[in-house]
Amino acid sequence: MSQRRVRGAQESLGQVVLVFESIIVFLAGLAVFGLKALPAGVEPWWGVVGGSVVAVLMLAASGALRWRGGIVLGWVLQVVLLAGSVLVPAILIVALIFGGMWAYATIKGASLDRRNARLAAEPADSNGD
Repeated sequence: MSQRRVRGAQESLGQVVLVFESIIVFLAGLAVFGLKALPAGVEPWWGVVGGSVVAVLMLAASGALRWRGGIVLGWVLQVVLLAGSVLVPAILIVALIFGGMWAYATIKGASLDRRNARLAAEPADSNGD
């Protein structure tokens, strides 16, 4: 049997944030649809489509966090969510909360990964010194 791949703190924390955020983004798309918040001439159902696309991209990004491109995509999606607050101002609250959690997951997670790598590289003292 093969061993599972070891995931770092940045990847683990980032996945948790993006998966939960994808649910909220889908619901935000429903809110855009229900409030008919899109500009005149744009069908309201595009709100559901937009929310669904961003939610699926967040799920895809959560699976790609082992690579630098996944982290970058996560940041881009945070900006897209923030831009959605133009349509429904309440989305700003969601964008700030999840954006803060994403920043913590990526910045602090990377710091923890560097620390853990440094500790793993140090020789172990057998006498506790």
